[in-house]
Amino acid sequence: MAQMTTPTTAWRKSVRCGGSATCVEVAALAAGLVGARDSKQGPAAPALAVRPAGWASFVSRVRAGAFDL
Repeated sequence: MAQMTTPTTAWRKSVRCGGSATCVEVAALAAGLVGARDSKQGPAAPALAVRPAGWASFVSRVRAGAFDL
């Protein structure tokens, strides 16, 4: 698999994270993909790369409570 992140990839956390180190970070990646990674693993954390439509579907389902315990 090709490296999709670079040292300059702009990762961001949700404002709901509250400054915690245990959040999910997202970034726009090469080829129009969306990246997600675990922030507590730091800058070298592996990233999951998904298509924008898949990311939008996931976010929509999260907002609708589909994954609430």
